[in-house]
Amino acid sequence: MSLIGPRAEWDELVTDYQKQIPCYHFRHLVRPGVTGWAQINYPYGASIDNTLRKLEYDLYCIRHFSFVMDAAIVLRTIHLMLFGKGR
Repeated sequence: MSLIGPRAEWDELVTDYQKQIPCYHFRHLVRPGVTGWAQINYPYGASIDNTLRKLEYDLYCIRHFSFVMDAAIVLRTIHLMLFGKGR
């Protein structure tokens, strides 16, 4: 597990999501993380629509992988934790 990356999901949910959502497997190109772009930009949700939206954020982060992106995620995570503006 790394500091930044898509949040890990239960194996049962991953199996279902891979059957229902095209390109879901691309999320597994990087190691799961404690925080990520989807966690700081989208509220928690367990429906298939919420998962699809969070996948968009995860794929954006994977596509734009850089030190600057990682630094922005860390800084926004700290800001959300300190000032209680979490979703």
